[in-house]
Amino acid sequence: MFTRFAHATHPLAGLLANCSCFRTVFSFYLLQQKPQPAMNVLQKLVSTGAKTLPRNGLVRHSSHFVYQPDAKAPVEGPTQKMNMFQAINQAMDIALEQNESALVFGEDVAFGGVFRCSMGLQKKYGKQRVFNTPLCEQGIAGFAIGVANTGAKAIAEMQFADYIFPAFDQIVNEAAKYRYRSGNLYDCGSLTFRAPCGAVGHGACYHSQSPEAYFAHTPGLKVVVPRGPNKAKGLLLACVKDNDPCIVFEPKTLYRAAVEEVPVAAFESPIGKADILRSGTDITLVGWGTQIHVLQEVASMAKTQLDVSCEVIDLVSILPWDKETICNSVKKTGRVLIAHEAPLTNGFGAELAATIQEECFLHLESPVLRVTGWDTPFPHVFEPFYIPDKHRCLAGIRKLINY
Repeated sequence: MFTRFAHATHPLAGLLANCSCFRTVFSFYLLQQKPQPAMNVLQKLVSTGAKTLPRNGLVRHSSHFVYQPDAKAPVEGPTQKMNMFQAINQAMDIALEQNESALVFGEDVAFGGVFRCSMGLQKKYGKQRVFNTPLCEQGIAGFAIGVANTGAKAIAEMQFADYIFPAFDQIVNEAAKYRYRSGNLYDCGSLTFRAPCGAVGHGACYHSQSPEAYFAHTPGLKVVVPRGPNKAKGLLLACVKDNDPCIVFEPKTLYRAAVEEVPVAAFESPIGKADILRSGTDITLVGWGTQIHVLQEVASMAKTQLDVSCEVIDLVSILPWDKETICNSVKKTGRVLIAHEAPLTNGFGAELAATIQEECFLHLESPVLRVTGWDTPFPHVFEPFYIPDKHRCLAGIRKLINY
């Protein structure tokens, strides 16, 4: 997490960057340094809940959204209040308990991982079933594929979705094609990758990307993105049981910000099914992950400021995706706005836009509009100008209504 920042702040960073323990070591180094005066001011203001700085300063908020919990639990029964990383932890706990062949592995997962999602699992299930891997994503993927081909349930963590690219060949050329090229003799249907993704407020270009579109071009994979704790638990358990290799992209900014009442019992959320979170008549808003919470706030703003009724749909599943639900909504409203954090060009919104144009052309009152990240590397200090926030999305609604 600290690698890129360290390169710019410490002369030894370049030598340490390839060490497996570097991120942890350097984080402790930073904590031991004497705070600068400006940092003291920031800490004081944050600790007192201040919203603004003196005229020579600026408070930068990491959250560009207001979290909207699900109205009700997905299944009946006792629930427990938990955030998203706790729900993911519980899902992996259930998977390990239900199947003795299930394994959880990845960089630093033994002590809980960078985001604490696997906390306590090694202590409960032992070092043979929950263990650290070398700092090598290609190796993690290759090992996961081999384990899955033996029939074991492999739950592999990529520490950040940005780090999944060294494993890209293994995932799209091996895992996704194993069933096809072996004539169904072998498969990787017991394989699930977890990958924290998306904007987090301070991640910059190596810790903020949304790479779902790269994998959505690959037959044989399934790709999902949860919007909160209930979806995270249900989708992860569904992926673990699915007959195809799956990738769960988990918006990392939601790990602690998202809190819901989550059923204690095991349950599965269907892969390939979108959720209509808010019914409307004038415009369809489509997104996934963190962007869903932006769109729900935008829908309220549009109703108050423009008297526009918005239908908000969480796509949930990128591959396969729910064409029927999206197209039925667009045929009803006649207008659609698609929002995602990934760059505009070849983002998954382009696939939605093309399908909507083909299926709903005679029902459209305006062109399909995409509000997305820009076609640049994900910035650091300029992140607030990069993400598709509520103001950009509301401007998009105005454009569609006035077309």
